[in-house]
Amino acid sequence: MSRFWSPFVKTLVPYVPGEQPKLDNLVKLNTNENPYGPSPRAIAAIRAVPDDSLRLYPAPDADALKAAIAKYYGVQSEQVFVGNGSDEVLAHVFHGLFQHGRSLLFPDISYSFYPVYCGLYGIDAQTVPLTDDFRIDIDDYLQPNGGIIFPNPNAPTGIALGLDAIERLLVANTDSVVVIDEAYIDFGGETAISLVDRYPNLLVTQSLSKSRSLAGLRVGLAVGHADLIEALERIKNSFNSYPLDRLALAGAEAAFADTEYFESTRDKVIDSRERLAKRLGEMGFEVLPSAANFLFARHPGHDAADLAKGLRDQRVIVRHFAKPRIDQFLRITVGTEEQNGKLAEALRDLVGN
Repeated sequence: MSRFWSPFVKTLVPYVPGEQPKLDNLVKLNTNENPYGPSPRAIAAIRAVPDDSLRLYPAPDADALKAAIAKYYGVQSEQVFVGNGSDEVLAHVFHGLFQHGRSLLFPDISYSFYPVYCGLYGIDAQTVPLTDDFRIDIDDYLQPNGGIIFPNPNAPTGIALGLDAIERLLVANTDSVVVIDEAYIDFGGETAISLVDRYPNLLVTQSLSKSRSLAGLRVGLAVGHADLIEALERIKNSFNSYPLDRLALAGAEAAFADTEYFESTRDKVIDSRERLAKRLGEMGFEVLPSAANFLFARHPGHDAADLAKGLRDQRVIVRHFAKPRIDQFLRITVGTEEQNGKLAEALRDLVGN
């Protein structure tokens, strides 16, 4: 029935998300979900919503949530945009800010949704190779472009750039938008939101899926100059004027208010990450330095695909990317101490350490 498709649909290569297996008793460390539940205050706020008000549309501009985010980051509400997860926010970014007829720059090893969006919106993409040690070199981006985007920390490597490097890029690149995708920033990086008032071409995107454990609620955000936010609002209101439902708005606002819970669970993940990295190193793995809630690791004596299969046989799920340069790495989400212990035990059986 593809004869009914619009022509461009035939050339799309859709994004493939991490597996969500429907099996019991799994140690699921493949999709970077937070091992700890959402803030109890967020859960309570969500539970308080389902009443007769659900017959009414939610607030189309999400003013209360934008105000909460603006207060948290010390910006103005008109500098904040929200959407159904950071993926939807990024889709609007690609559609509204990167269609200038020039190449969009992003790393060759990065979030695999970027080339999907380029295909969807007809944007020419130019990938910029990471260095031999899998880092982003700002000098490689000092070239003509129609926009620049990369995650910080990068995914799937987990390696973060400092604000000094990002600011150097912004100083040298004033004629196109620079998007810093901060899905994992809370686990060890420093947000570039502090720079948005000084650089009108900077847009920072974030997600509540990771550090605030609300992947199932689908809330993402962007912070930048009001002119950039207006472009995203125009796209949103031409596409879906009510993107966030009442439950999502209530839960997200409460999650930003509960800083004590956020900091406590974030610190647990960071501590567990460092302990897990040490254990993997003791087993002979090379582990890239991570500022995210996952580790990217390879073993010189064992094929990564075989390790992933061996782990799965022991009911431990991690992510393996069969892609150039990284096909010998495993991306391992940081779980609870119990989950990390089961992973380590299974890996010892496989690598013999």
